[in-house]
Amino acid sequence: MKCLVCQTDNKDGAKVCRKCGVDMNLAPLWQPDWKWHLKVLGSIYLILIGAYFAISTFLSRIPEPYRMRQIPKEVTPWLNRK
Repeated sequence: MKCLVCQTDNKDGAKVCRKCGVDMNLAPLWQPDWKWHLKVLGSIYLILIGAYFAISTFLSRIPEPYRMRQIPKEVTPWLNRK
C-alpha cells in the first residue's frame, strides 16, 4: 500500500506511513469520476475541432501558388497526364 503523501511503499495493514507518519486510513482528497472525465475529454475534443476549422480557414486564405502541388511529369510517368 502506497502513502498518499510521499508515495512510499508500506505494509498492507499499516496505520501510519513508515517514512512521513501520515495516517494511512484517510481517503484521498479528490478522485476524478466519470463526469469529470467526460467534461475534460469533451473540452479537449471541442478545442481540437475548433482548432481544425480555424487552421483550415487560415490555410484556405493563403494565395493559390502556395497551396498548389505541381508534380513534374518525369517523376510520375505512369499517371499518363495530358
